Amino acid sequence: MRGRSDVLEPAILGLLHESPMHGYELRKRLNLVLGSFRALSYGSLYPALKSLADRGWIVGSESPEGAPHAVTSKRARIVYQLTADGKEHLQEVLASSGPSTWEDENFDVRFAFFGQTDAETRLRILEGRRTRLTERLEQIRQSVARTRERMDEYTLELQRHGLEQVEREVRWLDGLIDNERGVRRARPTGTGRPAAADSPAAAPASADAARNTEKERG
Repeated sequence: MRGRSDVLEPAILGLLHESPMHGYELRKRLNLVLGSFRALSYGSLYPALKSLADRGWIVGSESPEGAPHAVTSKRARIVYQLTADGKEHLQEVLASSGPSTWEDENFDVRFAFFGQTDAETRLRILEGRRTRLTERLEQIRQSVARTRERMDEYTLELQRHGLEQVEREVRWLDGLIDNERGVRRARPTGTGRPAAADSPAAAPASADAARNTEKERG
């Protein structure tokens, strides 16, 4: 359970840093950030919100009548926003770049908030992710080489599919890293803009979105 909250709570804080939201809107945005394979239920969202509120990182208040986000549900009228302590904690999270930020469960969420992350941290995370995937790529290749003769055609095809997916993401990361290094040379202090483009709207919202874009081009 803690592993899921390690992903969910930073995502909530990152979205609330952009603007206050009520539970309904927050759940919709979180499902975009977390990806279609990790659909979020209210049963997961509200305990996470309570936990964050108990630690003083967010606060909920009733929205005024007629506010844009107000809906008929009484629960949905509660609008959540970051406190000063919550903003400080979020900055600590966004400044971290250790091995946990490279893993599958965390990388997409961290990438989604690269716009709030400094340039050096973005580059460390991208390079760490590439190292992790390069190790995985070698493991898959070795596994296929050792067991090829014992695999039926479907298992072998599945192995090839996994290999191609990792290879695509490594190429994608190579492009991001090259671009990020160019951004650092042009703007040494960093601007917090996504590394994949000069404007936030042009950058993928997550690693899943970028991989889907590459598939469509293929």
